[in-house]
Amino acid sequence: MDDKIHLDLEDFSSEPFLESFIKQIQKEEAVFLIGIFVALLLVILTVDMDDKIHLDLEDFSSEPFLDSFIKQIQKEEAVFLIGIFVALLLVILTVVFFGNFWGSSKARNAVLLLGLCDSGKTLLFTRLLLGKFVRTQMSITESSATYKSKSDRGSSWTLIDVPGHESLRVQIVEKYKAVARAVVFVVDSSVFQKDVRDVAEFLYSIFTDSIVAKNAPALVIACNKQDVSMAKSGKLIQQQLEKELNTLRLTRSAALSAQDGPVGGSVYLGKRGKDFEFSQLPCRVEFIECSARGSKAEDGDADIDALEKSLARL
Repeated sequence: MDDKIHLDLEDFSSEPFLESFIKQIQKEEAVFLIGIFVALLLVILTVDMDDKIHLDLEDFSSEPFLDSFIKQIQKEEAVFLIGIFVALLLVILTVVFFGNFWGSSKARNAVLLLGLCDSGKTLLFTRLLLGKFVRTQMSITESSATYKSKSDRGSSWTLIDVPGHESLRVQIVEKYKAVARAVVFVVDSSVFQKDVRDVAEFLYSIFTDSIVAKNAPALVIACNKQDVSMAKSGKLIQQQLEKELNTLRLTRSAALSAQDGPVGGSVYLGKRGKDFEFSQLPCRVEFIECSARGSKAEDGDADIDALEKSLARL
């Protein structure tokens, strides 16, 4: 309300109330006008206009509108006053609800690039932004830049490259998780068999976070380094992750309550009584195959079309 409505006592003393009110409405956003419209509609439905309201054009020409309106209210029955009170309450609730809803949606404009060390996150980050190969080194802090998606809408997101080292990533994920519109989790497909346990633990910490579960940002598992001959396919990575996450859930189930819901900031992963599958998550999940390096390394283009299409659908 502080951000939406700025009427104060000076509006009533420095100029006629009606003129001040009209000017204020002109300044406000569409949500406030919607609230006013709904409120007036409720007043009309609450009272019989013919029997309860006797204001006519003479009221506006013979004396100031505010005085006439106050006198008329004093003459009306309780039902009219109740209608006015309910209408004003509805305006407040409408502004607060839609203001918070739209504000929250607008604030969640970050796309987090997550993954273990050496998974190729930073090269993907530069490929998406610059469209060319750039030599990278292990990140020790987050990097962020505006990314314009390749869609008809031309939507723009804040792309954030999060370091893969556990001692660094925890605080950074905590910092940005509430504003994440999507999470791109980068997997090194060429050594996935060795990293599957660590990848599963990282994903588990994300999926069971109460804020992430509530916001349900889109999840893209980017199976990177597909140019390497020993790289695992996206389908195989999905199947092995589901098995590993299911095992991990069983070993940590003692820390959860018998009912679904937040427990110490965590939620239950998937559905109880069923083996875990990514389809059980509350968010959209997509596995894509890509290669940030490309088949020709520095001299060729990256194979990231599938990732760009996923980001275009946000």
